[in-house]
Amino acid sequence: MLARNLILAGSGIILAMGLLHLAYTFLTDKFSPHGDAALEARLKQVSPNISRDTTMWKAWVGFNASHSLGVICFGAVYGYLDLYHTALLLQDRFLAVFGGLFLLCYLILARRYWFSVPLAGILLALLLYLGGFTVALTQM
Repeated sequence: MLARNLILAGSGIILAMGLLHLAYTFLTDKFSPHGDAALEARLKQVSPNISRDTTMWKAWVGFNASHSLGVICFGAVYGYLDLYHTALLLQDRFLAVFGGLFLLCYLILARRYWFSVPLAGILLALLLYLGGFTVALTQM
């Protein structure tokens, strides 16, 4: 039961962070350039080299939204597996390793490119996730 609760807590943190990020993307100006309305206006006019069908601003919003959806998907799927298919999650090496590597990759990204709040949340989620599998292994 402890293993299940630890993994569920880690998945819940990731799910909550993804939902918050998605809300910030569409419902706030938190991802707008700080104090530089001219830069935002320019980003809404300039296209990336890959295509003139979009703007840098639309790509920025799209990247943030898709990033949010990926994190939400991870949190929801691993939370669901933990709640309703605990034995599968705890016994399937692929699922266990994939989940840990996913969180580790996000931790590296947070450390390198983001800021302290997502770093702390991802680190806590990873520690809870690993703790849950550690507890499960000691009980086998």
